[in-house]
Amino acid sequence: MRLHLSPDSRELTVAIVGGGASGTLLAVQLLHRSAETGLPVRIWLFDEHGRHGRGQAYATEHDGHLLNAVAGRMSALPGAPHDLVDWAAAGGLPAPVSHSVFLPRRAYGRYLRDTLAAAQQAAAPRGRLIPVTAAVTAIRPRPGGRGARLEAGGDQLDADVVVLATGNASAAFPFQVPDSEQVISDPWRPGVLGRLQDGRPAAGGRDSVVIVGTGLTMIDLAVAVTSARPGTVVHAVSRHGLLPRVHYCNTAAPPAPLWLPALSRPDGPVRLAELMWQVRQAVTGRPDSWPAVLDALRPQIPDLWQRLPTPDKQAFLRHVARYWEVHRHLMPPATAARITTLRLTGQLFVHRGRVLGARPHQGRVSVVTGEADGTRELTADWLVNGTGGTADITAAASPLLRELFASGLARPDSLRLGIDADRDAAVLSSGGQPSPFLYAIGPPLRGLRYETTAIPEIRDQASALAERVIGGRLASRNSGSAA
Repeated sequence: MRLHLSPDSRELTVAIVGGGASGTLLAVQLLHRSAETGLPVRIWLFDEHGRHGRGQAYATEHDGHLLNAVAGRMSALPGAPHDLVDWAAAGGLPAPVSHSVFLPRRAYGRYLRDTLAAAQQAAAPRGRLIPVTAAVTAIRPRPGGRGARLEAGGDQLDADVVVLATGNASAAFPFQVPDSEQVISDPWRPGVLGRLQDGRPAAGGRDSVVIVGTGLTMIDLAVAVTSARPGTVVHAVSRHGLLPRVHYCNTAAPPAPLWLPALSRPDGPVRLAELMWQVRQAVTGRPDSWPAVLDALRPQIPDLWQRLPTPDKQAFLRHVARYWEVHRHLMPPATAARITTLRLTGQLFVHRGRVLGARPHQGRVSVVTGEADGTRELTADWLVNGTGGTADITAAASPLLRELFASGLARPDSLRLGIDADRDAAVLSSGGQPSPFLYAIGPPLRGLRYETTAIPEIRDQASALAERVIGGRLASRNSGSAA
């Protein structure tokens, strides 16, 4: 039986597709605006796996999975930099927390849930949040009216506004893989990491895992697997063989202002070669504090990215992006120490090269890599995709994204990094028209902003989008519109 749910014309109904950090921070801001303005708001928060408030990133239960920024920079609320630390002091955590500590990610997941619950309580009864455990499979314009109709779990739901808060679209293996239980395409699906950690007795006495990718996803997997099964050997393979750098300090102070000639011109194109030269000069002037230069540059990235010509963006993605990522997305010192220990004790090997193929081999997986000194064959108990988010949104496995692109309701950006949208986050149709009801937040906007995956960026996006959605409804109501 299909349930048809239509929004009450007296209230604003918002469907948020994705219950992780992006969707949670937006829901918090919508509830805050509802409490402030008195506008009735009903929010449907969809999460396929029922991880509302935590999502993939903060649903981990492993104590070794830490935040990649200090607590003082991870407040969920813009304008309230001490909120996370205050939450911990008020009983959110059993021990006091300083602004300079790297908290476990599972603790941050509890913080997000508590922040959402507090926003619900403050907004009630006008502001309501309804968590839904289901995957949204289709979004279409609502017949005969404004807004959209969603399909999820065999039901239909009508909403005035829909926001895509789907996080990073998972990447597929960049090569053909055998159909085997020992091959794991998505290590973050519920229950999969537990399978990896439980393992099974290896014929030679030591388990082994081949992980494709050497970024933060690989770091998390290596820490989890070797903690649960200390004898496990991990082989990590990537084209560059680069690991994320370690946080140089644990200060929670905001970065010092950075001046670059490119920033003195608010409009007009910026060339990649010119920008890279200016950044190098800034780093040369502060050789012992290059991370501070990158921290100060980070808030400027969305504007600079939009001003780069498309050929320069493509050149950045081909030649610079991986080096930017390992210097921008850093490991906490404790995690870096753990990784160093694993490498020194022969439990983690990093291979610079490409995986050429994989095949089943006597209940295990044989992986062939092409490296500088020739080919190498690695036989492992597990082959795991640790490449993180996809570099091509059109290759994502999401049925919803495929449906949106096929229907013309959305289109990929010109670089196919994410969903195309205007500067106000309204999703653009295949014809380039901004949608009146469909928006995006966080990682799906990577093609528009590039830096859009961390809490500081997402919390500001959430605040701005909530202001636009609530403000638009209030303006329509005050003008007598039947929006």
